[in-house]
Order: sequence, then structure tokens, then C-alpha cells
Amino acid sequence: MFGELMRSDTFVYIVLPILIFCARICDVTLGTLRIIFLSKGYKYIAPVLGFFEILIWVMAISQLLSNMGTWVAYIAYAGGYATGNLVGMMIEERIAIGTLLLRITTPKGGHELMKLLGAQGFGVTLIDGEGSSGKVSILQTVTSRKMIKKVEEILVCYDPNLFYTIEDVRMVKRGIFPPKLNTLRLWRPGK
Repeated sequence: MFGELMRSDTFVYIVLPILIFCARICDVTLGTLRIIFLSKGYKYIAPVLGFFEILIWVMAISQLLSNMGTWVAYIAYAGGYATGNLVGMMIEERIAIGTLLLRITTPKGGHELMKLLGAQGFGVTLIDGEGSSGKVSILQTVTSRKMIKKVEEILVCYDPNLFYTIEDVRMVKRGIFPPKLNTLRLWRPGK
């Protein structure tokens, strides 16, 4: 009975491509997350993700190779790869792992902006500089990726035309940071 199902057109042209598509989404998503965790220094999570990534990939490729004449399986394989990249990036955006350095350049005095950021718990370093159009203030602050929207809101309120750059930071030791959000508290109703 199971053997007949495996050879049926329904399985070969519908069920198998769906399984391959889903497997590719899973393994490419894990691969994308593995690379991100590796680049952020999470050296113990990356190998675990890599194990499951390859395990799923081997299962998907074995099914693809055992049904070589099925063009629908090839399309499912490629579509799953593309979708897996997208899903991996979306998950990475949601978990927002990492630390960022914001470098803010303003022709206005930077003391007021420094006070605004400091009032929200962000540590700020103010440096006097000179740009192509005169004196500027350069402010630097380090924050988690989860807090970047809050910093950007403060910057836009201060000056909608403010120039700033954002860079990834691999490691941070000591400093002044706003209190961390307790994500478990957000999940509990009534809190």
C-alpha cells in the first residue's frame, strides 16, 4: 500500500515537491541563522544549527535525487531555498541579536541630544569635530539591536535631518546601557 502511494502521480507531483519545499525552507533558514550566530560570536549555538541544517538537507536532496525526472521537485527545491533565505532573515530581524554603535554627527551643539539620550539610559560620548561645513558634534552610543528603534525615535524627534551611521559591534565590556526589556513579562497577561 505504502509502496503504491510512493509511486503514484499524486505523491511524485504534489506531496513530494511540498515536502522538499518545506525541508529546504527549514534547512536554509537554519543555515542563515547559523551564519548570523557565528558572526555574532555564538560559537556553541552555530554547530547545533549546522547539524540540523545538514540533516534536513541530506533528506531533501536524497528525495530529489531519487525522483530525478520530476521537474516539479526541482522547482520546489529552488523555491524552498529562496523562501528559506527570506524566512531566516525575518527571524533574525525579530530576535535582533547583537550590539550596535551609533555615530551621530550634528552641526547643532550635541549637549542637548546627549541629555536626551542619557535620560533614557543610553551612555553617550560627545566629541567636538570639524566637518566640511564647519564645527560639528559627534556623539557615539552603543546599544542592543532591540533598542535601536527607541534611539532612532529620539534622533528623529531631535532633528529629522540628522546624519548618523550604525555599525555592528562584536563585543562590548562595561558601559552605560538602558535596562533590558524582560520579554517574559511581555508574554504574561496583566503585567
